[in-house]
Amino acid sequence: MIKFLDLQKINSVYQDQFQDKMKLVLEKGWFILGDEVKIFETNFANYCGSKHCIGVGNGLDALALIFKGYILLGKLQKGDEVIVPANTYIASILAILQADLIPVLVEPSLETYNINPDLISDKITSRTKAILAVHLYGQLAEMDSINAIANQYNLVVVEDAAQAHGVFKNQKSKIKSQKSSVAYSFYPGKNLGALGDAGAITTNDDELAKVISSLRNYGSEKKYHNEFIGINSRLDELQAAFLNVKLPNLDAENELRRTIAKRYLSEINNNKIVLPIWDLSSNHVFHLFVIRNDNRKVLQNYLLENGIETMIHYPIPPHKQKAFADWNSLFFPITEKIHNEVLSLPISPVMTMDEVDFVIEMINKY
Repeated sequence: MIKFLDLQKINSVYQDQFQDKMKLVLEKGWFILGDEVKIFETNFANYCGSKHCIGVGNGLDALALIFKGYILLGKLQKGDEVIVPANTYIASILAILQADLIPVLVEPSLETYNINPDLISDKITSRTKAILAVHLYGQLAEMDSINAIANQYNLVVVEDAAQAHGVFKNQKSKIKSQKSSVAYSFYPGKNLGALGDAGAITTNDDELAKVISSLRNYGSEKKYHNEFIGINSRLDELQAAFLNVKLPNLDAENELRRTIAKRYLSEINNNKIVLPIWDLSSNHVFHLFVIRNDNRKVLQNYLLENGIETMIHYPIPPHKQKAFADWNSLFFPITEKIHNEVLSLPISPVMTMDEVDFVIEMINKY
């Protein structure tokens, strides 16, 4: 069986270093916001080309804390509208709601699966104050167009890079001056995955970084002195230690993902399969390699019967979720088409070329 994602194999190469880090953390006896967190925050900020990195408990909290930070700084107010892709994981929308803001869904492009900038302006009202751009599946959203719209309407830009670690690698000159703040998840299955929940925020905004650093720690900068109504969402010292071990290999592992993606794109030849569109000049770290088929369940069963595990990201769009009953009557045809047809193929830095050969062979025979 070719696993969709073999986390044991991915992490096994780091086992000795993980053991060393565990021993170091235990010997120091400092388990919350210690040296490993500080080191990771410095390393990841430098890697992303940002001034600040604030480690938090998970990716959802990272997004919500950005919005709450902007509210405390007066750049947003509760009840403001936030443009967000209709085609995204539900956490993007939950974060907006947790900050007492109002999500406004916008259709994606069928080519990139990311938000379609051409459709954003039609959804902007006097209450619209922010855009949440999501780099879905690891592909950079059309940030030049999104930032141009934000500048035109004086909107805050927030980025959800939960699936896009390393997507800014060739964009660092732009990142240095960008105004947006970026949320990351280090859930174990991500390109840069911890061994549990973990997240971070990168930003060039000094004031926002200071506020979020306080908000994640009960709203306190000094113990027992609480300036804000905060939460407990601190990057765990041990998870930070593991991330410090894995970060130096992220670029190499992303290149392996791209190598597999290039093979899929060039060698899968079946008119029943819709391949993703990837302009090689654009940034993509292929957290997921997502194909489409109008009879997905049959295709998925066929691949499983032939020893290939796949996943669906995602089977139900946010506006059709039971949690959002008020939205269930809304119609987003492109989003719904995507959610009805997508299937994610195995792609990871530990896949062998023989496994890639077999996936391609089986899809071409379908």
